[in-house]
Amino acid sequence: MSWHVAVDGQRCIASGMCAGAAPEYFALDDDRARALADRIDPDETVLDAADSCPASAITVTEGGREIGPRP
Repeated sequence: MSWHVAVDGQRCIASGMCAGAAPEYFALDDDRARALADRIDPDETVLDAADSCPASAITVTEGGREIGPRP
């Protein structure tokens, strides 16, 4: 099953943590980050990026259930 990755543009502070941790999944554009694809194959690197986001702006879901960031 694929994962859905989203970056909340209202919460993102453009720290670049996600793009640094997972450059194959995230890019930093001027004042915010963005996911390079809406759907991805499961990859722990994306969960690590969501966990490290200082603004908690990244959400990862699987089958409609939020799996990242992890508590």
